[in-house]
Amino acid sequence: MTELLPLAIGGTELSKPIIISGPCSAETRDQMLETARRLAATGVTIFRAGIWKPRTKPGGFEGVGEEGLPWLREVKALTGMRTATEVATRAHVEAALKADVDLLWIGARTTANPFAMDEIAAAIAAVNPDVPVLVKNPLNPDLELWIGALQRLYNAGLRRLGVIHRGFSTYGPTTYRNNPLWRIPLELRIRYPRLPIICDPSHIGGRRELIAPLSQQALDMGLDGLIIETHRDPDCAWSDAAQQVTPESLGVILDSLVYRSAPAPAETLAGLRRQIDRLDTELLEVLAKRMDVSREIGEYKRSQHIPVVQSARFGDILSSRVEAGRQLDMSENFIRSIFSAIHEESVRVQLTDTAIHGKSAN
Repeated sequence: MTELLPLAIGGTELSKPIIISGPCSAETRDQMLETARRLAATGVTIFRAGIWKPRTKPGGFEGVGEEGLPWLREVKALTGMRTATEVATRAHVEAALKADVDLLWIGARTTANPFAMDEIAAAIAAVNPDVPVLVKNPLNPDLELWIGALQRLYNAGLRRLGVIHRGFSTYGPTTYRNNPLWRIPLELRIRYPRLPIICDPSHIGGRRELIAPLSQQALDMGLDGLIIETHRDPDCAWSDAAQQVTPESLGVILDSLVYRSAPAPAETLAGLRRQIDRLDTELLEVLAKRMDVSREIGEYKRSQHIPVVQSARFGDILSSRVEAGRQLDMSENFIRSIFSAIHEESVRVQLTDTAIHGKSAN
């Protein structure tokens, strides 16, 4: 995937940031047209709506199906906006492209299914290989799985590709509906610098009050655009009501965003990056010394027949480091993730050394 064409709609490269908006689900013709008219007034140029809706459990609203495709045609004729919808099967692809849908996206559940991805890729290539396709990240935080889905589309001859960062599933109560885990889309950006990355703050946040701060954070991190769910009457939406906003609220959010398009002066930026490089080198040296101490601890435990893992000790370390980090105005989640990784590597080092010495003794 080294020669991706820029994401484009109708053959014209989109200006940045890309803004895609519309209801989570197409519900009725009136709902679609009214939402679209009000969205057009905000300057949004790409209208999204879920025609088919994959749901976690059966019995919920799973979309109006092909009945809603003519409504997308009407939206385009009425407002001039391009249209977008999610596809999950060959039949979805064929029906959507027959209805002149301008952009397709692939949902998180489908991204994780290689057979479905192959089927969709073949269907798109057979009907219109030039249509832009966005791929949502899989539910679990697996960058290789995300890349694999893109590669299946690319191998089928599709080149106008991009991704949607919609966050990752977690177990238990959290601030977000789906944890953003920003390091994953940033790693994708490092590997594929020209690949457009669109942020979905609606699905990450799960609550409308989180959309504005998440949108700003995404733009600050250099992501290429936003896909935000809007509805004429969000509280009455048939799906995901809590994370949708009115078109007018979206206009306020977009007007409040700061677009950081001007780059820092080259010398200033280069100097700051040199500081980062030096600090990273120091961090690595300190971590290497810490692992040396861990090896010595492992040797002592082995000689005294002490188990490698001491859960109580790790709990004490984590609590004290979190508190120290808080005093330095650092995020608790950040400190926990760092020291959990360090502890995991320390245990691995001690277990590896134990295995080596055990073999030598035999």
